[in-house]
Amino acid sequence: MTVSELLKKGTDLLEKQKIENARNEARWIFETVFECSREYIIFNADDIPDTDKEPVFMEKIVQRANGYPLQYVIGSWDFYGETFRVGEGVLIPRPETELLVDFALDYLKSKNNPVVFDLCSGTGCIGLSVAKERPDSKVYLFEKSSDALKYLNENKNFLMCDNAEIIHGDIFKGFSAFDVPMPDLILSNPPYIESDEIPALQSEVLFEPSMALDGGKDGLDFYRAIADLWLNECRCAVAVECGEGQANSIKTLFSDVCARTDIITDFNGIERVVTGTERI
Repeated sequence: MTVSELLKKGTDLLEKQKIENARNEARWIFETVFECSREYIIFNADDIPDTDKEPVFMEKIVQRANGYPLQYVIGSWDFYGETFRVGEGVLIPRPETELLVDFALDYLKSKNNPVVFDLCSGTGCIGLSVAKERPDSKVYLFEKSSDALKYLNENKNFLMCDNAEIIHGDIFKGFSAFDVPMPDLILSNPPYIESDEIPALQSEVLFEPSMALDGGKDGLDFYRAIADLWLNECRCAVAVECGEGQANSIKTLFSDVCARTDIITDFNGIERVVTGTERI
């Protein structure tokens, strides 16, 4: 079977299962399995690819056809110009989360050698992106899940972020439970889905760890912890991602410790990030 024939076979199976963008997804899976570029596929369409890898390709195509997230199938995903390792046990980086990195880099422009916390780090896409863009910074990444820590460590090493430090711990213990310096900025994309809503999420999302999704009965448990257990002790700025319809409630929570709070809207017009930049 030639390159083009194998790709068509994969594409047809994805299309049969109503996978959107089936042709591109089949190509991305092919590029991952055969460790090749798009140009290779174009200029070698009539060649016979490595027959040992053909069943691996089809196995991954079947996984994707059954609703397994594409990011988990290929094992990585791009975020803020870098590639992050992902897999079961860790939340998949999403484009709207880049707003947190944009805010952080802008806020830290006037600060030398800033200290940054990334709470509920997951892949580390937020904190490691800041560490990469600001090599003079010291970024502490806090993560409770042992499964997520595997990817967090892989990503730190892959991106060669020597200015990042990973801390295995529960943010509900609060700032005082950790031997870390006072931060200039706290960032977080915590779990924010209401517990009762999780079973109704898209099937692909349900492959992601519930620990990274479940924000409690009203979805705000982690924001309360950040306000009460971190911001009350850390005189610093804060920026958090949130779900649709949550921004004003979080803004109210943060207003007890922040004299200025703002909301940033994402590219879909959803109020996605809440910030606090002036302390009371």
